[in-house]
Amino acid sequence: MKTILTGIRANSELTLGNYLGALLPMVRLANQHSADHHINIFVPDLHSIIADIDGDLQKNIIRTLKYYLAAGLKINENVHVYRQSYVPAHSELCWILNCVATMGETSRMTQYKEKSEGRESCNVGIFDYPILMAADILLYSAEYVPIGEDQFQHIELTRNLATRFNHRFGEIFTVPVKTAEQVKFMGVDDGIRIRDLLNPEKKMSKSTKAENSKIMLDDAPERAAKKIMSATTDSLGKVKFDMWAQPGISNLLQIEALVTDTPLHEVTAAWAGETSYGELKKKVADSVAKMLTEFQAKLATISDEEVYELLENGEKYANHVANAKLLEVQKAFGLR
Repeated sequence: MKTILTGIRANSELTLGNYLGALLPMVRLANQHSADHHINIFVPDLHSIIADIDGDLQKNIIRTLKYYLAAGLKINENVHVYRQSYVPAHSELCWILNCVATMGETSRMTQYKEKSEGRESCNVGIFDYPILMAADILLYSAEYVPIGEDQFQHIELTRNLATRFNHRFGEIFTVPVKTAEQVKFMGVDDGIRIRDLLNPEKKMSKSTKAENSKIMLDDAPERAAKKIMSATTDSLGKVKFDMWAQPGISNLLQIEALVTDTPLHEVTAAWAGETSYGELKKKVADSVAKMLTEFQAKLATISDEEVYELLENGEKYANHVANAKLLEVQKAFGLR
């Protein structure tokens, strides 16, 4: 069977943007394809430690996996949940791929430029992050890697490294499909990007200091509703989906569509011709509060023991598959 692979770092509490843009689409995709695909959902804890950890990393890991379950992830024999650091092959393949990659292509990665900008120095992990990501993907022959648009460049790097390696040693790695095909497979027109509530020119980020700019998954529903009501809009006086001209209004329409599981075109059609931004905010605020109430109630029913059992089973599978692929790579280099 083909493999679909994804992961969300466990540095801190997730935002509504993380949930709607990454976690929920992956859950829906997993539930749709788990009968005929391997679904690998891992917590990239090695990636997490390149940045500051908000709270206890182990607690963050378990909480993140609970979020998948609370979002409706259905577990069967083809759904595998594991921690990256519990599969040592990730680290070893990363080193080997470092010896295939070039400094030039890695230094061109946009995320590295953004994270290192203005710093006197940054840790090597920030620079090497995309190579470890390539190892995460190639160990499991994953063709599909549902990601946000800010990760598209890393998929292309992974494709380049796999192609280069295969040209030298033979068809050892499965090359992931191109980003355009990834997006099509995910069932979205583009990578979903929920915007900052106060500055809709930027994406919603958990690192933003302004609390009203973001909705956290552990926000009280009524608090989240107040944040929606204070969201930045514009002075055009018309409700229309146009991310360039009206990013604030468009962001609210997109949130409404996603939290109510309604096609965006139906939401925009329902608000066509309307001029009251207050009414739109009130509707979105109610929808977000309802979603958080239901999500948090489900979350409270999931035990740590349930998650640890899933991890034990998933990590047995992950080590079996990853070690077999790593051995092929080691033999190609003459290490075994």
